[in-house]
Amino acid sequence: MSETETEQEEEIREEEEVAEAARLAAWQIFEVIRRDGEEELERPTSSLVWSGIAAGILISFSVLGEAFFLARLPDAEWSTLIASLGYSAGFLIVILGRMQLFTENTITTILPLSHRPKTLLMPVARLWGIVFAANMVGTTIAAAFIAYSGAIVPPYFEAVIDISQKVADLSAGEALIRGIPAGILIAGIVWMLPSSTGAGSFLVILAFTYLIALGEFTHVIAGSVEVIALVFTGDISLGHAVFQSIVPTFVGNVIGGTPVFALLARCQVMDEL
Repeated sequence: MSETETEQEEEIREEEEVAEAARLAAWQIFEVIRRDGEEELERPTSSLVWSGIAAGILISFSVLGEAFFLARLPDAEWSTLIASLGYSAGFLIVILGRMQLFTENTITTILPLSHRPKTLLMPVARLWGIVFAANMVGTTIAAAFIAYSGAIVPPYFEAVIDISQKVADLSAGEALIRGIPAGILIAGIVWMLPSSTGAGSFLVILAFTYLIALGEFTHVIAGSVEVIALVFTGDISLGHAVFQSIVPTFVGNVIGGTPVFALLARCQVMDEL
C-alpha cells in the first residue's frame, strides 16, 4: 500500500470518528424518536401488556427508594435534597430496561402521529390505552404488596405513607398543574437519550427524575403506587385516589409531554424534515 493510500485511509477514519462523536442535530433526534415510536406502535398486544405491567410494578422502587432515604435521614430541611435521589431508582430500572411507561409514550408515539395523523391516530390510541391500563395493573399489584406483604419494615413503611399522604393531600387542580412539569421532564429524557450513551443515559434519567422529586411534581404512574397504597391502608377512598389524584395528574402529564414538548419539538425541525 502506497503512502498516499495510507494517508487517505487515515483521513477517512478520522472523518468517521469525528462524525460519530458529533452531536446529533435536532432533526436527527426527531427521526430517531419517530422511528422508535413507529416500532412501538407495531408491537403485539401481549408484549405491550406484560411490559406495561412490569413497568407499573417496578416504578414502585421510586416510591420505596425515596422512603428508604427519608427513614434514615434526620428531620431537616436538607434531607429532601438527598432523599429525592431515591426517586430515580424506579425510573432507571424501567427506562433503561426498555419497559412500557405511559408518560414516555406522550412524546414517543406523538412524533410519528404528527407525521402521519390520519393513519396513526387509532394505533396511538390503542397503544396509550393498553400501556396505561397495564401500568395501572402493575401499580395496583405493587401497592398491594407494600400495604399487605409485611416486606416493607415499619420505618420504611411509615415513610412511604408520609410521602403518599403529601400526594393525596393535593387538590385536583394542584395535581394537574404539578403534572405538567413532570410530563415535560419525562419527555426531555426521551428527547435526550438518543444523544446519550452508557453512563450518559444513566445521568440524564437520574438528573431529570431527581428534579421531579425535588420539585414535588406529580407523575401519574409513580403517584398511582402512592395513592393506591393509601386506598389499601384505608387512609383515602378509591374515588379520592382516582378523581383527585390519578386523573388530574394524567391530564397534566399528557399536557406537558404532548402539546408543550412533543409539538414544540416538531415545530423546531419542521423545515428540516
